[in-house]
Amino acid sequence: MRRLLALLLLATPLAAEEPPGLAAWDRIYAVASHPRCTNCHVGPQEEPMWNGLGYGTDQRHGMNVRADETRIGAESVPCRTCHVTSGRPNVRPHAAPQILEAWRLPPVELAWLGASSADLCGQLRDPERNDGHDLESFVAHLEASPFVAWGFDPGGGREPAPGSLADLVADVRAWGAAGMPCR
Repeated sequence: MRRLLALLLLATPLAAEEPPGLAAWDRIYAVASHPRCTNCHVGPQEEPMWNGLGYGTDQRHGMNVRADETRIGAESVPCRTCHVTSGRPNVRPHAAPQILEAWRLPPVELAWLGASSADLCGQLRDPERNDGHDLESFVAHLEASPFVAWGFDPGGGREPAPGSLADLVADVRAWGAAGMPCR
């Protein structure tokens, strides 16, 4: 019986481990597709969202906010009307979040809301579609952006993006070292 068990174990192929680049991509996609990110990474609809973060049903941002071509709402209610530039901690629930930079939406070309893993991966690895970033400048953007940092620590009882900024940077580096694989 022992010999039979040993032969079966030897004959059974070991489960293939997931390539590290794809595992890193899955974690990157979990962050980028999270509502904390996609609610601002909207496309030509020009309206930020309040989806999946405890605001009840998925809905467009209140107060008829529209980002227009400026991405700061200059033709409707400017983002800075509520999102004042401040280094104070965001501790009050339901208060407009604040960071040490003028609040705005990402460029319309960086729309992630509803993007599949393959679509978003293809976009992020293509400088023609990712705001001109190669891997190192993308990492530098992640490390320096107050918006990205806020996503992981939004305060006021808000749900953060999964993981941490340090984890995201490590995953982006691992994904890049593996050749930026997509699924």
